[in-house]
Amino acid sequence: MKPWNDIRGWAGANAAALRLCFRMTVAGLLAYVLAELFTLPRGYWAVFSAIIIVQTSVGGSVKATIDRVIGTIGGGVAGGAVGYLLPHESVLSLGVALVIALVPLTLVAALWPHYRIAPLTAVIVLLTSGAQQLGLLESAVYRIFEITLGSVVGLGVSLVLLPARAHGLVISAAARLLGHLADLLGDWLAVLAGDGDRMRITRLQDDIRAGMAHLEIVAGEARRERRTYLTHEFAPDPLVRTVLRLRNDVVMIGRAAAEPLPGPILARLHQPLEQVSQAAQCFLRTCADALRERKNPPALDAVEQPLAKFIATIEELRREGATRALPVENIGRLYALGFAVEQLRQNFVDFRNRVTECARVDSEA
Repeated sequence: MKPWNDIRGWAGANAAALRLCFRMTVAGLLAYVLAELFTLPRGYWAVFSAIIIVQTSVGGSVKATIDRVIGTIGGGVAGGAVGYLLPHESVLSLGVALVIALVPLTLVAALWPHYRIAPLTAVIVLLTSGAQQLGLLESAVYRIFEITLGSVVGLGVSLVLLPARAHGLVISAAARLLGHLADLLGDWLAVLAGDGDRMRITRLQDDIRAGMAHLEIVAGEARRERRTYLTHEFAPDPLVRTVLRLRNDVVMIGRAAAEPLPGPILARLHQPLEQVSQAAQCFLRTCADALRERKNPPALDAVEQPLAKFIATIEELRREGATRALPVENIGRLYALGFAVEQLRQNFVDFRNRVTECARVDSEA
């Protein structure tokens, strides 16, 4: 039973990848069948397109379809028109026709990289053997039809067969980032107390940068799904912006935690620091769980009290004059730390509202 349990565990951990694999396989096979039914001369282009179009989410498939179809039509029309209007019986004349077709299309691809298929389509129309056998205009029409057919098949499969909505990917990416931010915040606050694993901090920073980039991508796919009326889910931008602000707060705390706090200051702040670390990490992880389950977030009281106590302690140190004997850079770090914690408290309130919005939309659906 152990091998079977291992297989089930692996399949559960990679369920999204397996669903994508299934959709791509079905899309490729369906495109092949349709290409044979239509007796297309280069039916493999339909199969290529169907597989390329199937993305992780429906929003990604919509974008890939639009980009590929528009690029193919533009490249096919340009290549066919240039080949029809300009004689190209010799190698030199064909080179001239190729340059004339490529200059505007490569400029478009340079300005809008998602239309990179356009110059490639023009080259295929002008140079492939199919163009010589069928004629340039007929070859261009077939190429457009083959790629459009494959793109439509890929999009249809993405919409119908085990569809993956981008908003679910936004939720998953945001929740994963919250876990990383909780770990990083705890490590930076530990550095202030003279502890903390700096190698782990570096790894977490790399993970957070990669996670933010991924979150931006899936948020763009979610926006596309909303614009095309494929979903009535929440707008992803407020959630993404608030996660970014939380990340910036942790970065500010990290800059203030470049070195441990001076001994006399740490003696007063050690307990408040520990309370802030535990409460903030707990809040972030509980919010991550609430996001995944589309439930309401935790109350703010448990995290606001330690944050307020920490800020008040820094104010007491300032009023008592305990910071006067410190070097200027340590005074600056201490006040920067207080400011960052205050910003963190405000953004916790904002983020809790974002989690509530996600839960509210889910309950209404």
